[in-house]
Amino acid sequence: MQRVESPLKSILAIVLLVTGVLSPFSAGAEPVGKLIIFHAGSLSVPFARMEKIFEARYPKVDVLREAGGSAKMARIISELHKPVDIMASADFKIIDKTLMPEHAQWSIRFATNQLVLCYTDTSRFADEVNADNWYDILGRKGVIWGHSAPDMDPCGYRSLMALQLAEKYYHRPGLYDRLMANRPKKNVRPKSVELVSLLQTGNMDYAWEYLSVAAQHGLKYIKLPDKINLGNYKHDNFYKQSLVKVAGEKPGTWITRTGKSCTYGITMIKDAPNPEAAVAFLEFLMDPDDGLKILKETGQPPFIPCRVPTAEMKAQLPSSLRKWVEVKD
Repeated sequence: MQRVESPLKSILAIVLLVTGVLSPFSAGAEPVGKLIIFHAGSLSVPFARMEKIFEARYPKVDVLREAGGSAKMARIISELHKPVDIMASADFKIIDKTLMPEHAQWSIRFATNQLVLCYTDTSRFADEVNADNWYDILGRKGVIWGHSAPDMDPCGYRSLMALQLAEKYYHRPGLYDRLMANRPKKNVRPKSVELVSLLQTGNMDYAWEYLSVAAQHGLKYIKLPDKINLGNYKHDNFYKQSLVKVAGEKPGTWITRTGKSCTYGITMIKDAPNPEAAVAFLEFLMDPDDGLKILKETGQPPFIPCRVPTAEMKAQLPSSLRKWVEVKD
């Protein structure tokens, strides 16, 4: 005899699914298959550790990571439509502006960072540079310093913001232009982690990096005042005085980035090839005893709990992720 589903039962199931009482994924099913993650280059060290532990916990999942400048990675998703499960950006605004709402539904803020000026023992004036004279040394003839590409990497436009803020903080009119005149274009690299090898081989004297990257690679660094390092949200009103124009999605268009404290964001792409594994990884990442602990151990302060800006966005998250998130702009 043919079984006829009760209309009331079907309606109830739909309501439970929409409200998150039922998971859109198979309850209790072990994730399997390839998990594709795009992430900021500055997350390479902690995400490598996470990958190893996550794959041991879920042996049927093969994590495939690709690191690069966050803006570039987001464009690969939005313009080239490359299949990706998770995108983790060094600037949550890249997810908000480039991927939402067409390619992503929500953005979770999970960590912070700050800018530092890195160098080594072989850097010119290494025995002289300090927190009070670094900007004078960057302007000296023969000093080779660089940063990542602002159009591709948040660390790139944040480096320029830090220089603009230094001009204001130290009351040195024209400082930004003088320093930029002493930095040839060849010293600008696609992503900030590429500068690490240049420092270590002696081919560059100073480079702008995140504090976590400096700590992970054992680099010497100058720690900057909070009003310059973009690491303290309490100074966002000061940070917003810095503006950097970067290339837009379409050729010939521009976007103005406004200074704001460094906040990392992560999302699951709408048409993720492996949503079950993606949700499992996000749960792992946001657990204070797992992913967030790894971030802290590798020099990158996490948000505990992680954050979303509105209650509406929290409601859009997979139900298993909501316990790790608070509503806080």
